[in-house]
Amino acid sequence: MSDLIAGSLIILGGVFAVIGALGLVRMPDVLIRMHASTKIGTLSTGLILAGSAVVFASPDIIIRVIAIVLFILLTAPIGAHMMGRSVLSTGVPLWKNEDIAQDEVEDELLQAHDAPEDR
Repeated sequence: MSDLIAGSLIILGGVFAVIGALGLVRMPDVLIRMHASTKIGTLSTGLILAGSAVVFASPDIIIRVIAIVLFILLTAPIGAHMMGRSVLSTGVPLWKNEDIAQDEVEDELLQAHDAPEDR
């Protein structure tokens, strides 16, 4: 039974990884691509690691898997946030859709980045 559970977790993680890869190819904007890759990447990595923990079922492996998943859950959003800020502050062209109201954060970040600091 544990082999069936582990196999399903690993296959499901692989399916989500493929969905994330398709998101990288199909999405029109750097920020949207980054969202697809970080969210799906975190989920797929967690599922594959959970499947490997079920396969080995050793307490030290389970502790390592938990530590790795916690590390990924803590660092992926921070890394994505920093990459998103750098994309906005460097002026990378973003996808414009007339049907969607544009966010004003881009203008504020560009103004803050261009303004000289008083030091």
